[in-house]
Amino acid sequence: MDEILRENGVRSAVISLGGNVQTLGSKPDGTKWKIAIRDPENPSGYLGIVTTEEKAVITSGAYERFFEEDGINYHHILNPSTGYPAESGIISSTVICSDGTLADGLSTALYVIGLEKSSDLWKNSDVEFDFILMTSDKHVYITENIKNDFISDYSYSIISK
Repeated sequence: MDEILRENGVRSAVISLGGNVQTLGSKPDGTKWKIAIRDPENPSGYLGIVTTEEKAVITSGAYERFFEEDGINYHHILNPSTGYPAESGIISSTVICSDGTLADGLSTALYVIGLEKSSDLWKNSDVEFDFILMTSDKHVYITENIKNDFISDYSYSIISK
């Protein structure tokens, strides 16, 4: 998509499709784009803001597509090992990456595998990406590469390699 935009002279843009945001270049004034990440606990709020350029910011969460039956929440992000909705302790998973398709897959995968395995994947991956994870206890975890590009009213921890 960004190739088509560039071929048509677009050098600066934000494309937002809900939880999928793609930035092209920086803002016209040369600063980074500010992307708000929705708070899974408060639909009108956000859990934080990340500044970025030339990256996709993709969020996965179970707070929009779900139903409740007999007091149990069933959502659309399934654990492929069980076939049931994922229960990893993650309630919001955001990936920041230059490849939007990869970021989309990673955000879902991190949601399914949980904090510890997500951290290990990030530390050992040849693929460059960063993440913002919120756990069910309302704590936020971010990767060290975005520590200067993230703000939040929630307390958060920085994961280092």
